[in-house]
Amino acid sequence: MVVRLRTTDKLLAKVGRIYAGLDAQIRQHRSLAGQCNVCGRCCDFDIFEHRLFVTLPELVYLAAKLGEKKLKPMAGGRCPYNVEGRCTVYEYRFAGCRIFCCRGDRDFQSGLSESTLSSLKSISAEFEIPYLYSGLSDALNNFGATNICR
Repeated sequence: MVVRLRTTDKLLAKVGRIYAGLDAQIRQHRSLAGQCNVCGRCCDFDIFEHRLFVTLPELVYLAAKLGEKKLKPMAGGRCPYNVEGRCTVYEYRFAGCRIFCCRGDRDFQSGLSESTLSSLKSISAEFEIPYLYSGLSDALNNFGATNICR
């Protein structure tokens, strides 16, 4: 499926506000959010036995911030943006990356995820883009089928 998107500053600003709000909630509720020890293990989805799901507005945001040509395919079970144990797109990382902490309260994380996904779904509706929620590997590897125009 080929989808043509027109990104606007308004769409990017809305995703940015969602991320800023998430970061604020996580700072406010540190005891529930958990303290990340920056080990990078959660970026190796096969070893950590979990998956990261992302939405199309998040991919559009990352592509706009990095430049579409800098989007990396995901060849294995490790996030391609984790280099030597460090996130190279930390400032623009996805909602799931912001929310998940291996030492965080699962109910707190679940609540944040549900409210965030609802907000991202409303952005999809507002900008009339498909609401796609897929695993990071599929999303990155198939993003080339989605043309982003400015």
